[in-house]
Amino acid sequence: MVLENKLGITDSVELAKTEEKVSKKRAIELFESGYLNSLEAGTFKTLAEIHKYLFEQIYDFAGKVRTVNIAKGNFRFAPVMYLQAALEGVEKMPQSTFDEIIEKYVEMNIAHPFREGNGRSTRIWLDLILKKELRVVIDWSLVDKDDYLMAMERSPIKDVEIKHILKQALTEKIDDREVYMKGIDHSYYYEGYTIYKTKEL
Repeated sequence: MVLENKLGITDSVELAKTEEKVSKKRAIELFESGYLNSLEAGTFKTLAEIHKYLFEQIYDFAGKVRTVNIAKGNFRFAPVMYLQAALEGVEKMPQSTFDEIIEKYVEMNIAHPFREGNGRSTRIWLDLILKKELRVVIDWSLVDKDDYLMAMERSPIKDVEIKHILKQALTEKIDDREVYMKGIDHSYYYEGYTIYKTKEL
């Protein structure tokens, strides 16, 4: 199944490549324009703005809460009927310590508010919170993708593992574009169109 898109692409591989190219270009613009730093850290409105900025050239649903139930592998994300309440709950979570911020990130991942592109958007959202609250960000090049994926899958039950993995990768290079872009690069291993594709239910 190929997601309906503004570009009329009907081949999943072509769509994946185009999406990667466009979203990376937009991510750089988001960073360099200074717009990202003007957004309020930790709100759903900010996450929606990030998602819209990255994907509005490709999808009509950019920045909009999904209207279908989705899963990745055996994991089902928050059902549509509870999604709005889940997002409101996440937004109210505290974000003054590293542990609180990662707990908030885990809950937003469980919500998975968009039809596609959640990982990229939410990692930028996470780094913005860390940057504004603690003056650090994650250097995603130091995060093993397999370890991260497994830890995120287990995080709804036990978040100690994902906290440990991300804590080891903290850096004070909060204004480094290369470090920032690693969060986008991190997606194209498991968020692509192979084994780990998000599917509708």
